[in-house]
Amino acid sequence: MKAVVCARYGPPEVLQLQQVADPTPRADELLVQVKATTVTSADARVRALRMPSPVFVPLARLALGMRGPRKRVLGTELAGVVKSVGPGVTSFRVGDAVVAVVGVRFGAHAQLACVPERCAVVPKPARLSFEEAVSLPFGAMTAVYYLRDLANLQPGQRVLVVGASGAVGVAAVQLATHFGAQVVGVCSTANLDRVRSLGAAHVIDYTREDFTKGPAEFDVVFDTVGATSFASCKRLLKPNGQFLAAVLTLTEICQLLSTRLVGGKRVKGGTAPEKKADLELLMSLAQAGHLSPVIDRCYPLHEIVAAHRHVDSGRKVGSVVVTMDET
Repeated sequence: MKAVVCARYGPPEVLQLQQVADPTPRADELLVQVKATTVTSADARVRALRMPSPVFVPLARLALGMRGPRKRVLGTELAGVVKSVGPGVTSFRVGDAVVAVVGVRFGAHAQLACVPERCAVVPKPARLSFEEAVSLPFGAMTAVYYLRDLANLQPGQRVLVVGASGAVGVAAVQLATHFGAQVVGVCSTANLDRVRSLGAAHVIDYTREDFTKGPAEFDVVFDTVGATSFASCKRLLKPNGQFLAAVLTLTEICQLLSTRLVGGKRVKGGTAPEKKADLELLMSLAQAGHLSPVIDRCYPLHEIVAAHRHVDSGRKVGSVVVTMDET
């Protein structure tokens, strides 16, 4: 099969499309013929060993690999068709269309991937294409964890979503609206109409207006891209408001601990768990039309370097999808 191999850390050009051996599923695994995958900000960070703070780099090398990723085929999510199943698999059959989050197991940037049945793998919604379905999990699973689990978002609350046009941002706007909150999005001029169309009651163009100068009217400020800070946004929060940091720097980690002790305005953050139940929820919302995919661009597998370059630019809207080469 063809797979994109990352043998060392570096710019997008370190990625090489190679012919590698087909994987063999274990007893509890599905072998999935991948139809579509994504290049997420997580893939780009691992490829470049780009961490929110330099202090995290040595720890990242220990966790991921010293000179290059131990898991040389990146890719954290996929959509495709079950090609075979191990003898212990009971929930899926050959021919089933599925969506899966493999997370730090990686391996989705390939024509075939083994997916444990116990992980976040669910049937693909019938109304979505493979490309549309795979564009949802990374952003939406992060957004639902931050808004529902960390913030305990309630109907009628006001939410400011910073980076409202990114993969996490577009999901956050839609999910917060679905949960009954009033959403204000922050994005660039080019994306104002798109963010409005996703349900935002108001959209702020950060190129023309300093959103941190507004009144203290938000229950939640959700920085989905690491564009601001608790110090800058603290004045926007109501007395018991919450600042959600999707990109945790060392400063935010310290503030997360200190605000937990002090009380009042809080900093919260963490890694979203990859729960099958959450993926089932999100796919059901997509099937019902309550969660819409937003795809910036689709690249064929052999243009994976260009896909990574686009993610590195910081200008993508929603998700960058990669489709498989047929041969």
